[in-house]
Order: sequence, then C-alpha cells, then structure tokens
Amino acid sequence: MQSVDLIRRLHEHRMWVNANLLETASHLSESQLRQPFSIGQGSVWNTLVHLQAAEYVWLETLLGDPSPLFPGDIAGKLPGNQSGEGKIDNFVELCNRWRRLDERWRNYLTGLTDTSLSEIVRKVSTSSGAGKAFGTLRSDILLHLCTHAQYTTAQALNMFRQLGVEQLPDVMLISLARSEAPDLGR
Repeated sequence: MQSVDLIRRLHEHRMWVNANLLETASHLSESQLRQPFSIGQGSVWNTLVHLQAAEYVWLETLLGDPSPLFPGDIAGKLPGNQSGEGKIDNFVELCNRWRRLDERWRNYLTGLTDTSLSEIVRKVSTSSGAGKAFGTLRSDILLHLCTHAQYTTAQALNMFRQLGVEQLPDVMLISLARSEAPDLGR
C-alpha cells in the first residue's frame, strides 16, 4: 500500500466514524446534545461542531487558504459559541453541512498523490503560537486531522456513556474493514 492510499483509508475511516457519531447523536434530545460536561469541548454539540470545524479549516488550508475561518466563526472565538452569519443552528444543518464537507474531502483525497504529501502547506495558527504562520508537511496535516478526530471521538463516546446511551457507535477501523470484506475467517 502506498502512503497516499493509507492516508485515504484513514480519512475514509474518519468520515465513517463521523457518520456513526451523528447517527448516535440523532437520538439525543436537544438538552442532551447541549448538556454540559467537564471534558473536551463541554457538550456533545460543541464536540461535533469542533470536529466539523477542524475538518473544514484544515481542508481550506490544504486548498491554499492560510487563515481559514469556519462559517459562522468570528476570529478569536470558538465555532458554535458565537453569533455570526453562517452559524450552525441545529442538528439537521450540522448533518447537511457535514455531508457537503465529506464530499469536498473525497474530491480532495482523490487528487492527492504521494508527491504532494511532501509539499509544505502554510497556516496561521489559532492555537499554540497564535497568529504565527507555520509551514507543515501536507502528510502531517492529513495525519493530524485523523488523530485529532480519534481523540475527540473518544471524548464524545465518554459523553454518550454519561448520557446513558446504551448502543455506543462503532468507531474501530477493524469494524469498518470487516463490514467491507467478504467473510474470510469463517
């Protein structure tokens, strides 16, 4: 397997996990979605918006915008916590935007090459080193997004558990692989 194929597979898994998180979250009430927790982004809602914002911002960066803002974001504030044009107001809108974003990611990943993984991509940081422009290998950004998604997914799963969700979403790559492959072991 070539590096670009492995990166594509990790992003395919990321999108599959997101769909599973959204399916589970679709069964929560509005108050459960926004119930405060002392972990992660502070609620299931904020965690989902945070995941989507990261995916949006990094895709825009990879496409050449060194200072992207998530729609509805106001510089210096967290997505989902402010008023602004384009703010995500409800769960249906979140799902619709994510569906469109996933399609944009699929298109981007299709054009990715092993050579392009070694390119330097510039982004102005909004976290550590805020305001400074950093150059990062395209491959490291693509890997970072997947590891960030896994970390944040674990926080969402913890919140689901605390909300009493009995059927937690499957987030394991091996489960995705087994669902796609013919039954090889039986």
